[in-house]
Amino acid sequence: MAKYRDEAYEEERVAPKKKKSSASGSKGSGSRPSSGKKPSGKKPSGKKGSGKKASSKKAQAKKQRRRIIIFVIEIIILVIAVFVLYTVLSGTKSGKLDLNDDEIIINPKVKEAEETTMKGYRNIALFGVDSTTGALTKNTRSDTIMIASINQDTGECRLVSVFRDTYLNLSNDSYNKCNAAYAKGGPEMAISMLNMNLDLNITDFVTVGFAGLTDTIDALGGVYIDVDDSEISHLNNYQLCIAEDLKRSYTPVSSTGYQLLDGLQATGYCRIRYTAGDDFKRAERQREVLSAVADQAKKASLPQLTETANAVFDKVYTSLDLSEIIEMLGNVTTYYISETAGFPQESNRATGRIGSKGSCVIPVSLEDNVRWLHQFLFDDSNYEPSDDVKRCSEKIYQDTNGYIGK
Repeated sequence: MAKYRDEAYEEERVAPKKKKSSASGSKGSGSRPSSGKKPSGKKPSGKKGSGKKASSKKAQAKKQRRRIIIFVIEIIILVIAVFVLYTVLSGTKSGKLDLNDDEIIINPKVKEAEETTMKGYRNIALFGVDSTTGALTKNTRSDTIMIASINQDTGECRLVSVFRDTYLNLSNDSYNKCNAAYAKGGPEMAISMLNMNLDLNITDFVTVGFAGLTDTIDALGGVYIDVDDSEISHLNNYQLCIAEDLKRSYTPVSSTGYQLLDGLQATGYCRIRYTAGDDFKRAERQREVLSAVADQAKKASLPQLTETANAVFDKVYTSLDLSEIIEMLGNVTTYYISETAGFPQESNRATGRIGSKGSCVIPVSLEDNVRWLHQFLFDDSNYEPSDDVKRCSEKIYQDTNGYIGK
């Protein structure tokens, strides 16, 4: 169970389809209604009417056999999917991590929200680490930090990028760029950092490096992205560096416009920051690629999804267990990304060089940003941040107010 902080201070719609039962409401499945005539006591003559009855019985039997065959095929497909995923996840290369829930901080106020405004939502942390060598656990800063909030009743998913240089409490009452939390304490500390500063209840995560993202996109057949003129040279430079690190060949992007990008190209696109918008635009590109991956996954066949699982799970670090992954795989067509955004929000953030900590993104008021976040993720327009968030907000203001705009 997750650790809830004491109140005292411590130093971006498709409804699931229901399967039809093989015995549901079909004519002839129950007893045949009476015609209202008394039995004649005579044997069937084989004349008019008897042929119709025989053909009707044959048609009903044929329909029943077809339903049984379809049901058996569904069971076989499910068994194959379970077997494949079990094989992938039970191997020595599995990236499954059992989180110590007692080490994950959740603010006490959030427990109340879980039964009201946050009820029915599942929040998962997504981390992309700046690694080509498989260092996914810690000792590497998280280049990408996202929150995926899934409405489990509708399948709607909203994505929020937390800008990696945002000045926040790392969950141990030291303040720095938020991506330092993953480097210092791995996913547990990074999740606690998000929960403490944002009043969330995250207990699950997925971490992927360059190789994992590249292979995921390739297994799905690429993703469609609109590339503009200012991005091409940077995209190619980044994919060249990644290709050299991964010891792979690459294909330069030579034209602008909406086009199919392979894994290396799309991963290079995710890393672009030297255009208008800087790191804020890069976070937007990352959300764009993730949305494109989700679109491709919905169009993929079971063999493609199986290939993706085989290609990727040895390059992914996650807290999700086998049954949860099977459920998500089976329901992939019911999920859709409706909106994406960045945190802190544009109207309530600033930048400044905070002494030795360097250039940071500053939430001008963390408290107000958290109100906006709960409105965006959970449609809660009346959310009042916890005392923990208010204390963090005040500390951030004290630390950064003299540096904003300098």
